[in-house]
Order: sequence, then structure tokens, then C-alpha cells
Amino acid sequence: MNATSTFNLEARPASVSRRPASKGWQPASKIQLRLTRRGRLVLMGIPLMLSAIAVLLLAGFITSPAQASTGANSPGVHASKVTVMAGQTLWSIASASDPSRDPRDVVADILELNSLTTSVVQPGQQVYVPLLN
Repeated sequence: MNATSTFNLEARPASVSRRPASKGWQPASKIQLRLTRRGRLVLMGIPLMLSAIAVLLLAGFITSPAQASTGANSPGVHASKVTVMAGQTLWSIASASDPSRDPRDVVADILELNSLTTSVVQPGQQVYVPLLN
């Protein structure tokens, strides 16, 4: 069996354009924009996504529990600034500032409040000490 292909070599018409022939320059207001399904999705999706992000950020700012306040009735740690005298330690400062609490807890609060890495203080150094609750 001899496999030979036959090709139709008849003349085909040139590709036919589906658009009507342009009659020269047209102002942009008369040109119609055709969007594909993907184009419509992008055109609608990006603003919707940005709106959703804005709403979530706004809700996060409104409902955040961290709120700074300076009023006398505001919750949180109230502190006073103390200048360390010669011979004073954090232990003695903690004992004097709040005798009703364990000095270890007050020293830990002082370290945390002042971002200190060690309990050694120098004369003249100013530290914040938590006030009585």
C-alpha cells in the first residue's frame, strides 16, 4: 500500500479581517474598548482587593488593644524617675519604692522598664521605678 498524500493547492482567499475598514483617524471617545473575561476580572478584582485590604487595616487599627493614654485613671505601669545615689543598688531602690511587694519582683520590673541587661547601676544614673499600685 502506497501512502501518498494529496494536497489541495487551490488558491485560497486572503485572510479576511473581521473589523470594518478604518476611515482614518478617530478620536479616542469613539473607539470602543473590548475587554476579555480576564481583563474584566483584573479591572474589577484589583480595586476590590485594595478595598478589602483597606477595610482590614482600618478594622485592625480601630480594634487594636494597644492604646496610649496619659490620664491618671489609665491602666498600665505608672513610674517615676529616680536618680541613683552613691551606695544604692537596685535592691535598695526597689525596697524603698514598694515595701509591700517582694523586692525581686520590683527589681525585675525596674530592669524591664528601663531595658537594662544587668542590675548594676552607677551613681547619677536615672532609672524609672514603678509606683505603688
